[in-house]
Amino acid sequence: MKKVQQLLDAKPSQIFSVAENSSVLSGLQLMMERNVSALLITKEDVLTGIFTERDYARKIILHGKTSADTNIHEVMTANPITVQPADSIEKCMQIMTDKHIRHLPVMKDGKLLGMVSIGDLVKFIIADQKQTISQLENYISS
Repeated sequence: MKKVQQLLDAKPSQIFSVAENSSVLSGLQLMMERNVSALLITKEDVLTGIFTERDYARKIILHGKTSADTNIHEVMTANPITVQPADSIEKCMQIMTDKHIRHLPVMKDGKLLGMVSIGDLVKFIIADQKQTISQLENYISS
């Protein structure tokens, strides 16, 4: 069973985060620059929330707020569900499916290690399945 740590090892180790008092607009600009759909929100290097495109759509636009005048902590999802490096990929998929979320911060001993997205999980599973198929084909043909 593959683990979250294996997925983290296979992807760039960048963590995109902003401080709680950042404006939503600055968060959106960072998301655009880095081509990501979620940011981790921190206060003094402690994870306090997550801000996603879904948060923007549901909590800014639909409530008539402006992204320049709203601090990200007002609309972030506080206390996000997290996983640990030793958790299985299957557990992550189950959490995402059950909770209707697309991003999971990865924590170990209170320290933020990274984040996995549904896209990361799908790519990882597909690559793993391709490798298994190749090994089986080699076994059968030998």
